[in-house]
Amino acid sequence: MYILSFEKGGKKLGALPSFWGRFLLLEFLISSLYLLELYLCLLDMAMACVSPAAVGASPSSSLPRLASSSSSSSSPSSSRPSSLPTAFAIPRCFHGLGKSFSARLAPRLRSVAAKRAAAASAHKRCRSVSVVASAELPLVGYKAPDFEAEAVFDQEFIKVKLSDYVGKKYVVLFFYPLDFTFVCPTEITAFSDRYSEFEKLNTEVLGISIDSVFSHLAWVQTDRKSGGLGDLRYPLVSDVTKSISKLFSVLIPDQGIALRGLFIIDKDGVIQHATINNLAIGRSVDETLRTLQAVQYVQENPDEVCPAGWKPGEKSMKPDPKLSKEYFAAI
Repeated sequence: MYILSFEKGGKKLGALPSFWGRFLLLEFLISSLYLLELYLCLLDMAMACVSPAAVGASPSSSLPRLASSSSSSSSPSSSRPSSLPTAFAIPRCFHGLGKSFSARLAPRLRSVAAKRAAAASAHKRCRSVSVVASAELPLVGYKAPDFEAEAVFDQEFIKVKLSDYVGKKYVVLFFYPLDFTFVCPTEITAFSDRYSEFEKLNTEVLGISIDSVFSHLAWVQTDRKSGGLGDLRYPLVSDVTKSISKLFSVLIPDQGIALRGLFIIDKDGVIQHATINNLAIGRSVDETLRTLQAVQYVQENPDEVCPAGWKPGEKSMKPDPKLSKEYFAAI
């Protein structure tokens, strides 16, 4: 059986078997439909990129949409959209193929839109992370944040401004959690009892917590045997707004109190040493004095460094691959 035959002048030239004839005819029709479908899609894309005023009518008023998701509209002053639309219009005369093509195209458009949104979100996160990282510079080696606050000294209210000590004295600034607690009075009184040693090193001591000056005063006026402080030889600063604790990165946000941070600030106002203990761990006045002496020594002798556990009178080290061998040979 033949479905196609070719004749000329009544003479049969040839014929195709019915199977192959049907197959080629079907392929021809399918290819023609897809080409027509592609042409109409491209035409609709071009139409969608033209403003409604240019074509005389709004696409949404005369043509159905492929997808329900809305596309970002371009600026009225721009005649060219910044990106391809996320929905395309299908002509009324081509509803049959239009629906099948929509079903295939819409998921792809949604996928592209989702990827763009994810990329934009990732870019914003990276940018925000970089901003945060740049804001959190290390404190050691940088100028100490300046502050001015009320304090209690000699049972009176005074003003303390950190920058007033620049060019005059070293400062040991230590934070503690709260007044009328347990570990805190042992540290505060220990620094006060040895204040003369800091004074000989041209150093001022400042204690600071988030309590008010009235709480500080009441604690100072309480006898040591009753858990109080008694008279102190240095000021207790009030950080009732918690702003100073934030500046020195020692505030526990969910508790509203400061960790046990300690900072040694030189006469130029630069932080040379910082330690932060958790709430239950007290600090050593001996180690604070030793570190302060090491800071002053290396500033007076800039070509030398202090090894571990260094104390005044002990051998220092030259920061040089060859000269440092003198120190290692001597120990």
